[in-house]
Amino acid sequence: MHNAAFAALGLNWRYLAFEVDPKNLRAAIDGAKAMNFAGINLTVPHKLLAVEMVDALDESAKIWGAVNTIQFQAQGAQSRSIGFNTDADAIVTALREDLQMELRGAKILLLGAGGAGQSAALKLASENIAGLFVVNRTEEKADAIAGEIIERFPSVKVSVGYPKENVDLILNATSLGMKAGDPSPLDEKQFSLKQTGAVYDMVYRPAETKLLAAARAAGCKSANGLGMLLHQGATAFKIWTGKPAPLDVMRRALETEVYRSTVQSPQS
Repeated sequence: MHNAAFAALGLNWRYLAFEVDPKNLRAAIDGAKAMNFAGINLTVPHKLLAVEMVDALDESAKIWGAVNTIQFQAQGAQSRSIGFNTDADAIVTALREDLQMELRGAKILLLGAGGAGQSAALKLASENIAGLFVVNRTEEKADAIAGEIIERFPSVKVSVGYPKENVDLILNATSLGMKAGDPSPLDEKQFSLKQTGAVYDMVYRPAETKLLAAARAAGCKSANGLGMLLHQGATAFKIWTGKPAPLDVMRRALETEVYRSTVQSPQS
């Protein structure tokens, strides 16, 4: 989507993907800065680690507690790295656009308490939801998020673990679903899809995960993470270039890439 946007605006820029082991993240950030990159995006598992690895944090990263976008700002012969969070606003925009969700007063089951989950939890709490239930493989992370919400947003009822009551939305913020053999992130022995009306999966490839397929079969409104990806990317584009992102161009590029990949044969 970024390369399509650069082309549309006539910018001689290029967006490239690099696989970086977490133990090499600091070196990768410093290397990108040394090579005069305009900026970088970070995905799992780097978003929480990067908070301690940039020279400064934008207000968005301070508020939502994770970094998914870095901008390198020139300072004379040197440059400094600024960490941003473009995920939080993007998930709220995507929920409203793709699921027509009214967040105020909603009850939400959040699966995952990593960088994306933490940003989503805090942002949703700021939208005056009624209740948030956080489920994570390690309870310590879920407890930490719950504690922060209690402190910062005391009007929101937050608890760790699956609820006994119905919810308005299940939100998957884990990476489960990205690989073909992944199990569903939802334990349906503890919580049934019949107890919700909508499911949003941050995973966007494949376009329909096991969770989304089950949600569709259960009659839930559902959407994958393409909208969130689009809007966080559009904000990052503006941070790096100083220019408004061509949303329609970026959306078409994403849809072509993601939905084309779902119909390719296993050998292709």
